[in-house]
Amino acid sequence: MAGPELEALRAAIPDAAKDIRLNLEAVLQPGTLSSAQRWLVVLASAYAARNARLSAAVTAEARAAGLGEDLIDDARSAAALMAMNNVYYRFRHVVGKPSYAERPARLRMNKLARPSGPRADLELACLAVSAINGCEACVRSHEAAVLEGGLTEEHVHDAIRIAATVNAAAVSLELDRG
Repeated sequence: MAGPELEALRAAIPDAAKDIRLNLEAVLQPGTLSSAQRWLVVLASAYAARNARLSAAVTAEARAAGLGEDLIDDARSAAALMAMNNVYYRFRHVVGKPSYAERPARLRMNKLARPSGPRADLELACLAVSAINGCEACVRSHEAAVLEGGLTEEHVHDAIRIAATVNAAAVSLELDRG
């Protein structure tokens, strides 16, 4: 059951996006992902979708569900790092010149090596954000890291369903503003 902030947010999604309203409720239900994994992915996706109202509502809901500040920080880190990496690695992929691929990125990503929670969970959040940001190279890299970290394709699938729905919720909340 969603808390009052998230319910108010879902109610604010216009009827033109009723499917998104229903899907948002569905992807937040328990499933393959642990509660911590689910909220980490939801938060990282909301931060990546750049809708302040959505981010605030899901942050409050995650706290109410017992997610600690350390994992909320991991979600913020995933969104921030992928905002950088998805641009950089998408550029290298799109241009396709070996000369760019041979150069070191020289971009700090220490949080990926030292997350607050399990590394596979942070990789799952980075995968979700990379899918939102449309970086094929990062999606492939993080999907492999998630599987190598012991999670399954079912975990990946559920995380991407969440990312897609949270991103659509962010768009839907802006529909009546034009």
